[in-house]
Amino acid sequence: MPRILFIAMLESVHTARWLNEIKDMGWDIHLYPSTLWKIHPSIKNVTIHGIPLRSENSDKSLIFNRSIPFISDRTNTFLQLLHGNPYDNLKYEEYRTNQLVNIIKKLKPDIIHTLEMQHAGYLTLNAKKIIGKSFPPWIYTPWGNDIYFFGRLLEHAPKIKELLNECNYYLPKSERDITLAKKFGFKGEFLTKLPGNGGFDTIKMKGQWQPGKCSDRKIIMVKGYQGTMNRALVALRAIELCSDILQDYTILIYSATREEVKLKIELIANETGLNIKILPVQSHEDMLRLYGKAHISISANISDGVSNSLLESMVMGVFPIESNTSCANEWITHKKTGCIISPEDPTDIVNSIKFALEHNDIINQSAEYNFQIAYTILDKSVINPKIISLYTEIFHKIKPEN
Repeated sequence: MPRILFIAMLESVHTARWLNEIKDMGWDIHLYPSTLWKIHPSIKNVTIHGIPLRSENSDKSLIFNRSIPFISDRTNTFLQLLHGNPYDNLKYEEYRTNQLVNIIKKLKPDIIHTLEMQHAGYLTLNAKKIIGKSFPPWIYTPWGNDIYFFGRLLEHAPKIKELLNECNYYLPKSERDITLAKKFGFKGEFLTKLPGNGGFDTIKMKGQWQPGKCSDRKIIMVKGYQGTMNRALVALRAIELCSDILQDYTILIYSATREEVKLKIELIANETGLNIKILPVQSHEDMLRLYGKAHISISANISDGVSNSLLESMVMGVFPIESNTSCANEWITHKKTGCIISPEDPTDIVNSIKFALEHNDIINQSAEYNFQIAYTILDKSVINPKIISLYTEIFHKIKPEN
C-alpha cells in the first residue's frame, strides 16, 4: 500500500480536488501544509501534519490530525510565528523546513508529491537539502504561475532551476509546462499530462445547461481578480466601452474582493445602466449552474496556467474569452471555439465580446465541440485511472515486490 506525503496548500480547492481522486483507494495519504490557513472542507481521508486541526468540515471523522510533535522548543513559538510576532522570514522558513524534515524522517513516505512551487516546492527543496540521498522519490506538479511568471524574475529563476534538478518526476498540465521544464534543465521523468482539477463529471454538468441554444443565454461571467497577475479592471473597462450592446445581459463579477474593483462595478452600473453586479461567494455547484446559463466567460490575467474558468466554460457550453498569457491556445482556437485576448488591452476584449454576440452559429457549434473535447479528455472516467496509474507505477518501481 503506497504511503504518499503531499506538500500543498491546505485551503486550496485544487489541493482538495486532487486528493479526492485517490481518497477511496485505501492508500496511506498524508498532507503537510505549505500555507497555514483553514482546511478546505472537501479534504477527507487524509492525515494532516504540523498544525492544530482547524476545519469547517462537518464530517470531521474523515479528517485526521496525527501530527508529529513540533521540533521547536514550545508550541507557542509556532503560534507566535503564525500571528506575526517579530520573527524574520528566514527564521520562519527554517522553522517550517525543520518541521517538515522531522515529519519525513518519522513518516518515511514512499512518495512525496509537491503541488505548486513557490510555497510547497521551495519548502520541499529545503527539506531535501537536509535529508540528502535518502529523500523519497519526489513528484512536482506546477501550478499556473510557478515557472511561467516567476521564472522571469531574477530572484526566483536560480531556485526554480535548482528545484527541477532535484525532483524525480514532473507532472505537467500543459505543453507549456513541459517546454518550460526543459528550458530550466529538468532531467527527470515526465509523467502523463493531466489537468490539476482531477477531472469533471461532464455528463452531469451538461445536464445543467440552460435549455435551448447557447447563443440565447443572457449572462456574462467575468473573473474579478485584480492584482499582480490579474486584470479584472481591464475586463471591466471593456464591459464599460461596449455597454451599449450589453443592455439585455446580466454581467456577474465573481471573486471580486478588491475595493477598486467593487468601486468600478458600481460606477459602471450607475453611469451605463448595465445590470452588472458582484456575485456573492457561491458553492461550486451553484457556480456551475450559473455557467450553464452563461453566454460568455471573460478572464484577463498577465500570467495563468490551464485555468478552471476555461475548462469549466468548455464543459458548460460557455464561449471562453481567455488571456494569451495562459495556456488557452492549447484548448481553444481563436474565433472558432473561443477568443484569445491581450489581458491589458480593453479594446481587444471589446472586439471579442462583439464577436461572441454577433456570431450565433459559431457560439452554438463551439459549445458542442468544446464539450466533446472535455468529455474525451477531461471526464473523471478518463482522468481518474490515469491518476491512480501514475502513483501505482512509481510505487512498483520503488517496491517491485508489492
